[in-house]
Amino acid sequence: MTDHDEGVSTLAKQGSITFVGNVVKGVLGFAIVMLMTRFVSPSVYGLFVLATSVILFTQILANLGLPLAIDYFVPQYLDEGERGKAKGVIVQVTATVLVTSSLVALALAVSTARIGDFFGEPAMQIALLLLSVTIPMLAIYKVLLTSYYSIKKLQYRVIMRDLVRPIVRFVVTAGFLLAGFGLLGLIAGYVIGLFVAITVGSIVFVYKAWDLLTADIELVAPGPLVTYSVPLAMTSVVFVLMGQVDYFLLGYFLSSDDVGIYRVGYMLGSGLMIIFNSLSPVFKPLIAETRDDTVLVEQRFQVMARWIVGITLPYAIVLSLGASSYLAVLYTPQYAAATLVVVLLAGAFLFNVTFGGPDGTLLQGLGYSRMVFVNTLVLFGANLLVSMTLIPFVGIEGAAIGSATALFLVGGLTLVEVYYLDGIHPFTRDFAKVVGAGVPATIAGAPIVLFVDSDLVIVAALPIVVIVTFCLSLIATDAFTDEDAQMIAEFSPTLQRWLPASLLNR
Repeated sequence: MTDHDEGVSTLAKQGSITFVGNVVKGVLGFAIVMLMTRFVSPSVYGLFVLATSVILFTQILANLGLPLAIDYFVPQYLDEGERGKAKGVIVQVTATVLVTSSLVALALAVSTARIGDFFGEPAMQIALLLLSVTIPMLAIYKVLLTSYYSIKKLQYRVIMRDLVRPIVRFVVTAGFLLAGFGLLGLIAGYVIGLFVAITVGSIVFVYKAWDLLTADIELVAPGPLVTYSVPLAMTSVVFVLMGQVDYFLLGYFLSSDDVGIYRVGYMLGSGLMIIFNSLSPVFKPLIAETRDDTVLVEQRFQVMARWIVGITLPYAIVLSLGASSYLAVLYTPQYAAATLVVVLLAGAFLFNVTFGGPDGTLLQGLGYSRMVFVNTLVLFGANLLVSMTLIPFVGIEGAAIGSATALFLVGGLTLVEVYYLDGIHPFTRDFAKVVGAGVPATIAGAPIVLFVDSDLVIVAALPIVVIVTFCLSLIATDAFTDEDAQMIAEFSPTLQRWLPASLLNR
């Protein structure tokens, strides 16, 4: 076998940790939404989605991006042995975001009536008033997450973010909904889940970072913190606004019912992000550390692109063919109205994450941060313009077309930019074999949807037929490479034994 790139092993090892967390979080997230859609109407669920979208947007403004300074400056100070300054960064950021987020929360609380009137949803006033307390809580939550990044303890981030918060939220929400609290039950689950996660996360961080926290504090100049954080905060504002703009526009032009139905479709379609979200935290530093070695950067880009498309393509095929059945079975038949939303977004997310992701992970790793900001503006602008134009005429499908257009546009831009600037691309014969395996998988899965009447049977049988056909096609075309064997070995030696003997003997 040829010499291995150790970066591929790192990608597999660290990616597997975040992958497990993302899978658990994703499953629990789907379970929470399934619970909500069975106990409250689409209008109540849509109202909750609209209110939390406002909260998520305002909290980005409230923390000024300062938590992002922690996992940039703290590792540098720790590497230089300046533990007092590392502690100073954490303390200064925490104190600052507590003040700014509390002021923003107060401002939001006194503005709830106007916001409710703007969206034509009077009940939104109560939801925002109760949820406003989560703005400073979310700021501390972000501080804890970046603090874990800074001391390289990602497994504890998984505990706090991917286990404790969704589990507590599910249990609390279920209890309140069974007691008949409706919208108040959704809010209680959200607030209590966040509070418990922060409590557990704080205790674990104090225990694991005791040496750092007991060091004599040495305050650092605030200028560099702000200079680094604010541009990233502006990028985050645009990026988060892009993610929430569909809900804002739907809430303005249509009703909360439509917001709820669209949210379910969007969540199902965006499930394709799970592999990308698992690999991107590792992929970015792997690209950054070898950015001057164009050959190695291209090799790593090609490996990641092939793995992302290889795992997400079968999922996209299953969702595109069986969207109506999955929506009806997982949520309720009334949510099948989001079928076209799922189909459009599944294709768009597949294309986008294969070529660098909506947040420009590849470009970030190559050092083109300004280009990432410009692409984010393009992403937001395209989504806003198309959605505003189409929603009044075609409803929730207009919002889906807007998001899909933006995702395809930015994915294409990323491909053009990295090829123009560094001459790299992901297209190889092996990549084409993986994409080509989707053709027989789609052909095999189509009859299941066309000739089977039961949604339950479709939900159970479709993924089996598609995935088995896809894997057999990969084997038939000898689509596995040395890098694939290396990554599979890191994930599981058992899986490695299933690879063709010809590959293992190279």
